[in-house]
Amino acid sequence: MPTLFNIFGLRGFFYSEEHTPIHVHIVDGDGRVKIQVFPEVKLISNEGMKPKNAKRAMQLAKMYKEDIIAKWYEYHGKEDQNN
Repeated sequence: MPTLFNIFGLRGFFYSEEHTPIHVHIVDGDGRVKIQVFPEVKLISNEGMKPKNAKRAMQLAKMYKEDIIAKWYEYHGKEDQNN
């Protein structure tokens, strides 16, 4: 599972066999969120992450959106052109 960033105690990554839409998993010491980054950035799920860190996670997903998308295509390829 490639790590995309590790900032403010939040680690962003995706799994090696992911599915679209393009999204990122972000974990901290309390829980995890799943955030879609394409076509728009939106929270998909929150499993125990405190609101303050969930907000930070959303900000990081927005800030690194283009990098996440590029890394996704680099790792998974562009076979699924639904994006």
